[in-house]
Amino acid sequence: MRAVAVYRVDYGRKSKDAIGVVFEKRKTERAGNYNDLLRLARRLFALDTADAVHIMIDVRQARREILPELTGDSSSG
Repeated sequence: MRAVAVYRVDYGRKSKDAIGVVFEKRKTERAGNYNDLLRLARRLFALDTADAVHIMIDVRQARREILPELTGDSSSG
């Protein structure tokens, strides 16, 4: 699982403010990963439907390789 940062963009001031994170739970890369995370972020963080266009996610984190998760059993040797 990895956390992907969510931002609210102000196009007038040309700035973006971090407002939260969404978690990627998929273990493999699929065609709709980025769009699904963006849709989730907009559903969670948009104040209304007009505000949804101001919500974006960090593309670098969304496209980053999925790291293997740590497991409780470890072999020491």
